[in-house]
Amino acid sequence: MAFSNQYDNFPPRRPQTQTTLWPYLILLGLIAVGGLVGWWLTHRPSSGLDPNAKPLPVVQRGPFLTEEQANIKLYEANAPSVVHVTNLSERQNWDSLDVTEVPRGSGSGFVWDDKGHIVTNYHVVQNASKVKVTLNDQSTYDAQDVWGYPEMDIAVITIAAPKKKLHPIRMGSSHNLRVGQLTYAIGNPFGLDQTMTTGIISALNREIRESKNRPPIRGVIQTSAPINPGNSGGPLFDSEGLLIGMTTAIISPSGASAGIGFAIPADEINRIVPQLIKHGKVVRPRLGVQIAEDQLAEQLGVDQGALIIKVVQDSPAEKAGLRGNWRDDEGNPHLGDIITAIDKKPLKSGQDLFGVLDQYKVGDTVTVSYIREGERKQVKVTLEAVQ
Repeated sequence: MAFSNQYDNFPPRRPQTQTTLWPYLILLGLIAVGGLVGWWLTHRPSSGLDPNAKPLPVVQRGPFLTEEQANIKLYEANAPSVVHVTNLSERQNWDSLDVTEVPRGSGSGFVWDDKGHIVTNYHVVQNASKVKVTLNDQSTYDAQDVWGYPEMDIAVITIAAPKKKLHPIRMGSSHNLRVGQLTYAIGNPFGLDQTMTTGIISALNREIRESKNRPPIRGVIQTSAPINPGNSGGPLFDSEGLLIGMTTAIISPSGASAGIGFAIPADEINRIVPQLIKHGKVVRPRLGVQIAEDQLAEQLGVDQGALIIKVVQDSPAEKAGLRGNWRDDEGNPHLGDIITAIDKKPLKSGQDLFGVLDQYKVGDTVTVSYIREGERKQVKVTLEAVQ
């Protein structure tokens, strides 16, 4: 007997196939990449190039402000008087034994007259083997003579330049300056030609010391006009374009301008420069006394005034009867006269004496106030030239 399956009459079943997700993942990946590429193409940074670029239209400015006009006028009127001073030293090449000149420093200066006299700082030309002066028109001349007065940091240079190239400075005065006045400095800072800076007079009667071996310079002008290395020896003007000082030093830890600059007063320049031109040196008035150093005077109990150690023979001081340290018949030492004032100008120390005397000229008669063994006295003294 044969049995039949109830499913025998159905068609045979097809083999089952496994469904895969890879095609869909690949498709999604292509879509994502395409999206990123499309975003990058639409958001990529521009190269900045524009073939249609054109110059901006120029806006015509109006007239200069009144202050600007004054500054421009002052610069154009005075720049021709300012010069560039180069300090040269000689250096020997030990291979060839050739001697060459190399710059060791530079500064500024100004034309004093049409005879070729140039004024600058003494420290600008100090220890120079050779000095060159470059005028406003860039013509350069070797210095023929250099005379200096280091006590006031002033020097005079002579050059053989044609008169038509020399534009003398216009001299002003410094005795009536006021704090707050405008100041203008023209010079060659860092070797840059003809630079003008502006500021005000910040203070008057300052004291600076250029060297430990010399007394301080008194009566100096302090200005806020930026002064940098290379400005030294350049002129300081007032708003009228008149010389009121000569820039000489700055206070700055970095060596660049910090808004504190100093200038030698014009009145001192106008007093000293003619003497340098006439004599090649400054003829200083003298009393003819040797003064004790401040430290020694303090050790001897003198804390005010100038103690006379010695009186020079046949000097104005000897003629006036002033006396230095002396010993009595028993050999006991006695202090000399202590000068306390010159024409009622008080002396705090021995250094003050020379600063006060520098305000006078040879032939002037002054009243010397002094103390002799506790007694206050006065005497008239006619000043003579220091030999």
